[in-house]
Amino acid sequence: MTTSFVSPRLLMIGGGAVGKLAEVLGQFGLSKPLVVTDPWMVSSGTVEKALAPLRAAGLSPAVFSDTVPDPTDTVVEAGVAAMKAGDFDCLVGFGGGSPMDTAKAMAILAAAPPGARMRDFKVPAQANRAALPVICVPTTAGTGSEATRFTVITDTERDEKMLIAGLGALPLAAVVDFELTFSVPPRTTADTGIDSLTHALEAFVSKRANDEADEYALRAMRLIAPNLRTVYREPANAIARAAMMKGATLAGLAFSNSSVALVHGMSRPIGAHFHVPHGLSNAMLLPAVTEFSLNAALPRYAEAARAMGVATPAEGDQAAGAKLLQELRDLNRDLAVPTPAAYGIDPAKWEALLPTMAEQALASGSPANNPAVPTAEEIVALYRRAWTG
Repeated sequence: MTTSFVSPRLLMIGGGAVGKLAEVLGQFGLSKPLVVTDPWMVSSGTVEKALAPLRAAGLSPAVFSDTVPDPTDTVVEAGVAAMKAGDFDCLVGFGGGSPMDTAKAMAILAAAPPGARMRDFKVPAQANRAALPVICVPTTAGTGSEATRFTVITDTERDEKMLIAGLGALPLAAVVDFELTFSVPPRTTADTGIDSLTHALEAFVSKRANDEADEYALRAMRLIAPNLRTVYREPANAIARAAMMKGATLAGLAFSNSSVALVHGMSRPIGAHFHVPHGLSNAMLLPAVTEFSLNAALPRYAEAARAMGVATPAEGDQAAGAKLLQELRDLNRDLAVPTPAAYGIDPAKWEALLPTMAEQALASGSPANNPAVPTAEEIVALYRRAWTG
């Protein structure tokens, strides 16, 4: 049996790495970047951490900053127009998952024939071509988008988060600098941290798991689980921040070469319909979905519990699995993760949309990778269970 493994051609990891962004571009002969970021990165001045080293190297970067949380097809189209209006040879996605995903989607759509739309690339279609190379600079320790062959874009006409996959979405390089996360607020730190933990766990238990991806998933869980509470409570803890940033990238490599599963499949419709941040919607679902899936892959979940440090090697699988479930519940409590009800979602709208969300979850393909593949009715039941935790 053979497996293939994809990753960026260059990963630069460590404190201060963003200062070497121009060096990274130079290694690939690139000199005309369009930096894709969000309005807050501009208004706060954070984007200067990417722009300053580029300017110091004699480059003249331009900025597209109209990205939005849960990036949309309309924003991607606007980004492509800005890209085509200039003489650029690369895109730099600077920020959290939304700017990075937007940059990746821009590169894919710009390579398509006239009249193409992002929906044309929705899984199971393959998005293997990109008009320009993308270099990613994450500012949160969560999405792992800097290392994956995926981007998630919302179809504004249908309120549907679309998973788009292919080599066209794979960054050429990533600059992973944990020092960029010091200013991330506790809520975002928690949500993105649980997102990265979910990536690693789902990659490990997925029906598409493989030996190569497993190594990255286990390493990611060993880094993330002991440090997530610390970065939430101690934002300036450099050791914990570095561990979380590296863990998020490793988790991205893991699920990019395995897959995510039911948590992500169910999470995307919550984000699309109720605009709940992606990591937070994952956290809302993770305990209930893990309990649903546990016995279908008990040895795997038990091994994950051991990697996370919540079970010992001497404990049997059943005990380790039970400890994993308790840890996920405790983590949500300790990180103040609200339920959908506590978040303020309208209960009547939630209930009315459950069948639609279940169908959208199944259509994404991710639930088919889950150890226990659910029916639409079982997904509806899981949404109801997550409603109040």
